[in-house]
Amino acid sequence: MSTTILAIESSCDDTSAAVIRDGILLSNVTASQKVHEMYGGVVPELASRAHQQNIVPVVDAALKKAGVSKEELSAIAVTLGPGLMGSLLVGVSFAKGLAISLGIPLIEANHLQGHILAHFIHAPEEPVNDPPYPFLCLLVSGGNSQIVKVSAYNKMEILGQTIDDAAGEAIDKCSKVMGLGYPGGPIIDRLAREGNPKAFQFAKPNIPGMNYSFSGLKTSFLYFLRDKIKENPQFIEENKCDLAASLEATIVDILMKKLKMAVKETGITHVALSGGVSANTGLRQAFKNMEKSGRWKIYIPKFSYTTDNAAMIAITGYYKFLDGEYCPLSKPAYSRTVL
Repeated sequence: MSTTILAIESSCDDTSAAVIRDGILLSNVTASQKVHEMYGGVVPELASRAHQQNIVPVVDAALKKAGVSKEELSAIAVTLGPGLMGSLLVGVSFAKGLAISLGIPLIEANHLQGHILAHFIHAPEEPVNDPPYPFLCLLVSGGNSQIVKVSAYNKMEILGQTIDDAAGEAIDKCSKVMGLGYPGGPIIDRLAREGNPKAFQFAKPNIPGMNYSFSGLKTSFLYFLRDKIKENPQFIEENKCDLAASLEATIVDILMKKLKMAVKETGITHVALSGGVSANTGLRQAFKNMEKSGRWKIYIPKFSYTTDNAAMIAITGYYKFLDGEYCPLSKPAYSRTVL
């Protein structure tokens, strides 16, 4: 008998549902929210309201695209955290209600674990390139920057993480200061391709061990712009490509320095990249350069699996289902957690 799982992800501002059968992804549907752009960041109350509007049509679309009826489902996997509490509650409440009505198990998925396990998503006509255990994973997103040693799907050790802002958060804030809009990641990435990464030098943190810090970079960037604008009010407009390229190069250098340290200390040379910031061109190229040098074997998931999506929750749920690791219906959503 086949195992068919519906997965739901609603941790931030994307409502997503996916269907996986016997480890093969059949559908992955996501509804994004544009309303936050005018505010320069995600507004939690607006996000939760949008999830309420999107959850039913997104789940319905995922089931139809997969050609699966709800009666065929073996279990429902859902992100319990971490994330925005209001957003999480929409997905968790829907998943619990559907699981109860169908009399099938509920499976908890950790959002960060899902990002890492995105490397094991298999879909028809897509190449398989699973990293072997153990491997290192650089998880970089709007809210997280971590180096994780992955020994099994359910055995992960954080070797280093940000002590303040995450890389994606720093990029978004710097983009906002420059007046470029939100989300800043795609904008900075696009401009950086046309700029000189050595045009400007920004402060880099000196944090011991493998931990990260990006708040100092964000602050120094702000003061740098303030001083330059005093001299030339048109400075940002005249130099936005070089600013973006230099900022991106600085962040990539910070990320890669600690990751190289982790490789050296663990001796693990299979290295994966995950999370929304993994879509960044400069970071991907830095990974590719390490592989070309013959020092690393790298793993970068398909772009659609790097952002918040239910496919990564589906593969997490599938592994847990095989182990009989179900979630009590009484377990609440949580806004903060570690792997």
